[in-house]
Amino acid sequence: MPGGSAVARVLGEDAPPVTTPREPARRDAERELSEPVYHRDDPSLLEQAVDWVWEKLGELLGSAVDVVPGGAVGVTVLVGALVLLVAALWARLGTPHRTTGPARPALFEDRPRTADEHRATADAHAAAGRWSEAVREAMRALVRSLEERTLLDPRPGRTADEAAHEAGRLLPAQAGALRDAAVAFDEDTYAGRAARQDTYRRIRDLDETLRRTTPTLTGAGSGSGTGTGTGSDR
Repeated sequence: MPGGSAVARVLGEDAPPVTTPREPARRDAERELSEPVYHRDDPSLLEQAVDWVWEKLGELLGSAVDVVPGGAVGVTVLVGALVLLVAALWARLGTPHRTTGPARPALFEDRPRTADEHRATADAHAAAGRWSEAVREAMRALVRSLEERTLLDPRPGRTADEAAHEAGRLLPAQAGALRDAAVAFDEDTYAGRAARQDTYRRIRDLDETLRRTTPTLTGAGSGSGTGTGTGSDR
């Protein structure tokens, strides 16, 4: 057979042609092409992901060009406006930080000071008409005084709400006034509401009242806030 294949010459002119069914041939081809030698130059998963993102971004921008008035120029203006908005928010709010502390602000933010030092600072702010600062310092003086009398355990990070709750268990007659003082502190420090002179006066008067009040403790609790009592003026 002129021009016959080598297989035909080996097997003889009368041998049937070698044929492979379609499905086995496909599987053989897939196995062959799956060999690592054929994929040495394939892009990595990261490169494929980047290509996919760019492709989707291109499709998105292409769709935007068709929708936004002005076409490509309109899209450019829109993207620029978004960048300026993000920059403005970043400058206004600062770098985001993960907060792991209490939701409410802590009472004491700097070095430990005595109750008298906080009272003196509160009075100085009040004399200058800085009522927000005066309220914060008056509340700190009140709580520090309770710590100095061992009615509360000194604890860094304690909030005004926690201090009012713990002190109210020892001085139930003043529990409502303590809660009001804590709310005033939180509204000024946490919610940014400006305090007033009468708020400062109430907290300073409460501080003086507590200084003259001796709690009547029952049970084993004392300084940890586990005791209860009615409290009496000395």
